[in-house]
Amino acid sequence: MELEGALALRGDQPVGRYCPIERVLGLISTRSSILLLREAFYGATRFETFAARTGLTEATTAKKLRDFVDAGVLETQPYQRPGERRRAEYVLTESGRDLLPAVFALLQWGNAHDPPPYPPSLHHQGCGEPVEIVARCSAGHEVGGDDIVVSAPGPFGLDDPQEP
Repeated sequence: MELEGALALRGDQPVGRYCPIERVLGLISTRSSILLLREAFYGATRFETFAARTGLTEATTAKKLRDFVDAGVLETQPYQRPGERRRAEYVLTESGRDLLPAVFALLQWGNAHDPPPYPPSLHHQGCGEPVEIVARCSAGHEVGGDDIVVSAPGPFGLDDPQEP
C-alpha cells in the first residue's frame, strides 16, 4: 500500500478523528454492535429478536440499537400487533445497508482463517454462485493491498484550526 498527500507527510502524527476508519469504529467496534448488524442483515427488525439471536442483555441491545438509530444506521418504524401496545421495529437505512460488505468481509475472513464447525456461506440468489467480498476499482479490476494508493488532503490537526 502506498500513501500520498498529507498521509505520506504526517510522520508519527496520529490521524485521529480525520480518519473515517477511526470514526466508524467509534460506532461499530464492539462485539455487540457487529452482532446486532449481523442480525439486521439476517432480517431481524424487532427488539426481542435482536436480543434473543445475539444473546445480549436487554440493556445492551437497547443502547446499541439507540446508537444505531442516532447514527442513521437504523431507523424505527411503528408497528402494532392486535391487542398489544404500539412498538417500534428497527430497519436498516441506506447508510446501514452500505455496511454489508464490511460485516460480511468479517464472515468471509472467519470462514477462511478460523472456520466454525458449520461455516455459513454467501451465494448469489440470482445464479447460485458464491459471493466474495473483494476490493475492486470503479473500472472493475480486483485490487490487492499492494495496488492501493491511499491519499488524503489536510494536515490532520498539525496546523488545522478546524475540527472535522
